[in-house]
Amino acid sequence: MKGLWTALLAASLLGGCVSAPDTTPQVQEIAPATLGLGREAAPSPGPGWWKAFGDPQADRLAALLDKGNPTLAAALARIRAAQSDLAAARADSYPQVTLDGSAQRRLLSDAYVIPKPYAGGWFWDSNVAANLNWSLDFWGKQAALIDKARGTSEAAALDADAARLALAGSFAQIYVGLMQAWQDIDIAGQAVKERQTILNLTQSRVGAGLENDAALEQARSLLAMARIDVMRAKARRDKLVHALAALTGQGAAAYDSIARPTAKLDAVLPLPAALPADLLSRRPDILAARARITAATRGRDAAQADFYPNINLAAALGFQSVGLSNLFGGDALTFGAGPAIHLPVFDAGKIRAQYADATAELDLAVADYNQTVLSAIRQTADAMTDVKSLTHQRGQQQTALNSADHALKLAEERYRLGLSGQIPMLTAEATLLDARRQMAALVAQNAIGRVTLLLSVGGGVSSAQPSSVQASAAP
Repeated sequence: MKGLWTALLAASLLGGCVSAPDTTPQVQEIAPATLGLGREAAPSPGPGWWKAFGDPQADRLAALLDKGNPTLAAALARIRAAQSDLAAARADSYPQVTLDGSAQRRLLSDAYVIPKPYAGGWFWDSNVAANLNWSLDFWGKQAALIDKARGTSEAAALDADAARLALAGSFAQIYVGLMQAWQDIDIAGQAVKERQTILNLTQSRVGAGLENDAALEQARSLLAMARIDVMRAKARRDKLVHALAALTGQGAAAYDSIARPTAKLDAVLPLPAALPADLLSRRPDILAARARITAATRGRDAAQADFYPNINLAAALGFQSVGLSNLFGGDALTFGAGPAIHLPVFDAGKIRAQYADATAELDLAVADYNQTVLSAIRQTADAMTDVKSLTHQRGQQQTALNSADHALKLAEERYRLGLSGQIPMLTAEATLLDARRQMAALVAQNAIGRVTLLLSVGGGVSSAQPSSVQASAAP
């Protein structure tokens, strides 16, 4: 009989130790050598890069991004959740000790193994025991789960860094937009003055019989439209103030404290001249995607370990008795210890399905990583193109602005002297107004483009990246 039980146990072990199915990942990581990265590393601007603009108000508001923004608060909460999962996974690798006790009033069977005088009577069935359970982790499942939780925790921390970069980009865009709105107010106000001058000239010429009433009404219409432009620019300014307060976690009480920006938009920022060689190891979104590949890989390893026996060490020490008075007596002492084995014999394909799902999760993580890398390359290249193009456009626009300003002065003088009609003067004024607006927009776009380029290469992240992820992300 003993030989029969031994044979059955051996057969169960062989049946339980089935090999994993031939389910291999189908998505490959993109090779860094194919990305066309440069040979030089990107310059490091440091976490306070916006201080180069020399605006104390920008410094004050930027400091509030980490404190009051709900988006960043959610990212930090996800970090805490991931760290808790990591702590729980680590705890499962240590021996687990519990203390259990119970006392039940039971009618003991008279037709079972219970002897007299207990058989057929009501008694307290009591036990108190300390239990030990320790997973020996022969196949590395628990270690893989710990690594998976660690990768998820690192990804959450890097997501918070990516959220900080996104917030910095939004802040720069809104703040520069606020500065442009103030400039639009100035431009519209200057247009009001110029069109008031045109209206006065037209009235003088109508009074002298040199111009008709249609020209007078035209001048009045243009003046009213310029005043509307002032109101529109002020409304846009107010909306940007509201957006800036909300982004920094403030309400309507902060609106009056946000004054006109004084940032020097031409401040020099440390920008790369080509796609940096260290782009993959600098951007937190790429590093987070890399950490998720690590987590998915170890999750697949843990799923593979389910095909093998799970062996635990179990022990119990305590007291058992019929009746409360005998519970802690020497005769009630009980002890047991030994291995506990769990064998996957038949589960209708559940473990195979879980392994296939873990493999699909790994493919998804790799695909997301590849997409993140390609998006980062495109974003950085687009930002570099924008900076170069806007710099050249600004030079040409300055030439156009100077010429338009001179043309309006000449047209006004000719109209005043009666050497030309009203239409050339109005055309010159409209051209100058458009040139001013385009110049203000180009200055703002150039500043935003340079900030975008700085952030697209991961500039401004203050927290240190996990060394394991950073090393695996290096080309």
